[in-house]
Amino acid sequence: MPDQIKVIRGMHDILPADMSAWYQIEDGFRALVENYGYQQIRTPVIEKSALFQRSIGEVTDIVEKEMYTFLDRNGDSLSMRPENTASVVRAGIENGLITDQLQRFWYNGPMFRHERPQKGRYRQFYQLGAETFGMAGADIEAELIFLAARFWKFLGLSDINLEVNSLGSSETRRKYRDILVQYLKDNQQQLDEDSLRRLQTNPLRILDSKNPQMQQLIESAPQLQDSLDQESASHFAKFTDILDQTAVSYRINTRLVRGLDYYCHTVFEWKTDSLGAQGTVCGGGRYDGLVSQLGGKPGYAAGFSMGIERLVMMLQDQNKVQPDKDPDIYMVLLGEKTEISGQVLAESLRDQIKGLHLIVHSGGGSAKSQMKKANKSNSKFALIIGESEIEQGTINLKFLRENKDQIEIKQNQLADKLLPLLQINS
Repeated sequence: MPDQIKVIRGMHDILPADMSAWYQIEDGFRALVENYGYQQIRTPVIEKSALFQRSIGEVTDIVEKEMYTFLDRNGDSLSMRPENTASVVRAGIENGLITDQLQRFWYNGPMFRHERPQKGRYRQFYQLGAETFGMAGADIEAELIFLAARFWKFLGLSDINLEVNSLGSSETRRKYRDILVQYLKDNQQQLDEDSLRRLQTNPLRILDSKNPQMQQLIESAPQLQDSLDQESASHFAKFTDILDQTAVSYRINTRLVRGLDYYCHTVFEWKTDSLGAQGTVCGGGRYDGLVSQLGGKPGYAAGFSMGIERLVMMLQDQNKVQPDKDPDIYMVLLGEKTEISGQVLAESLRDQIKGLHLIVHSGGGSAKSQMKKANKSNSKFALIIGESEIEQGTINLKFLRENKDQIEIKQNQLADKLLPLLQINS
């Protein structure tokens, strides 16, 4: 017997038992964002590697260590997308959707990073996201916050807290970078290997280090907030003012820089303590420079993404998964002659009763074994048809959840008799 082939390390199967939570998240997000005026966009899973090298930054862990990159048969370097913002921007530019236009997009799909697998972190993971274009004000950033907050409320999730910060303008970041680099050079002996590598290429990322031995150094570092220009400070003040006038609570985290190079001005993360080290369930902010960085006309952009697997875990841990809708009917077929007639009758019922959840037994078996499966399915009713019922044009209706007598119904009257019992509209 050949060896069993198992799933690749870091990948995972999504099994039927978990799908209720996935549907709850995906369907709920779609309904919510569409109510806010967002339209879905779908981009390829594989893009040119240069797209992510240019957008995320060549000296980031994602590009250097985590991307699944390969040469195709033409010798072109391609990568499995590690995130979707760059792809959405690329699609917007290429298809003329974002130049001098106001746009709200949303997406749902798999991303890929060769990270160390752990709770809530996979090498193929799924994200929901929202991206906006052409809007310069703090109001669109606040809208993204409200959208996420309303989503947590819809899901019934607790223990999700908002942290916000401002990275300022590009000029602000350049000035602050010089100040931070000097501070870090003065304390270079305290930097770990990753931070030493980032010192000349991406020093702001050092502030995002999770190394416990560097936390005191990071806490004592100069704060970017102190370097904000007046325009950046006013923008962030307006953003927090909007939040202050709502029920959304937040904390300003001056060390919050996000993991991608393209962010500017407002950044934010929704975090939880219930998932261990993988505490960020949603993150985003403003990324005005990315559009021109990828070859488009300079414009404004802001968005967020959230990991579905982590939300599924929270729904399950907090017992917020909505149960599947039980089937309406399980059809029991007694005898070989009923197999064709039963399927034909079932299709007729599905035509007449929209939304009918009907399972037709397959595989034969005794009346006892089939009724056992009918009860196990949690169906409300069993429709029982045998060879004598075929001859008489009847079918027997058995109540599985109520203590009522079994009744016989003419097959040509079945849909009309079922409708008031099922309480669904035809």
